[in-house]
Amino acid sequence: MSKESIKQIANNKKAYFDYFIEDKYEAGIVLHGTEVKSLRMGKCSVKESFIRVEKGELYIYNMHISPYEKGNIFNKDPLRIKKLLLHKYEINKISGQMQQKGYTIVPLSVYLKGSLVKMEIGLARGKKLYDKRQDIAKKDQRREAEKDFKIKNLN
Repeated sequence: MSKESIKQIANNKKAYFDYFIEDKYEAGIVLHGTEVKSLRMGKCSVKESFIRVEKGELYIYNMHISPYEKGNIFNKDPLRIKKLLLHKYEINKISGQMQQKGYTIVPLSVYLKGSLVKMEIGLARGKKLYDKRQDIAKKDQRREAEKDFKIKNLN
């Protein structure tokens, strides 16, 4: 069994800062026209994107895929709504958890898995301001420790 290569296209670091990621899922994306070619070139942003459950299906809004340079009339709207592909039982599980207060679905990353475009989505709960401050303090402590470690190793 050969291991499929994974190439990262877009990553949503802001989601990890703003939310506690409770659960992760891998979803396919319904793409049209030249969108796959644009994604292979790395022209995608999911920073301001959000996901909704509508009529038993998942849709992603505000996912920006830049138009393909050589696509002319075959290019689609960069911000069009895209359907995400998950098994029915996964969608039912997600929508059941969404009924709980404070949960949302956020896109975490877009990547190529072999020849397929996949998206990692997360079931998330929003952080409070003091949680974000704690994360910033931990990052600062880690940076200081790394800086001290580098200085010790240079001497």
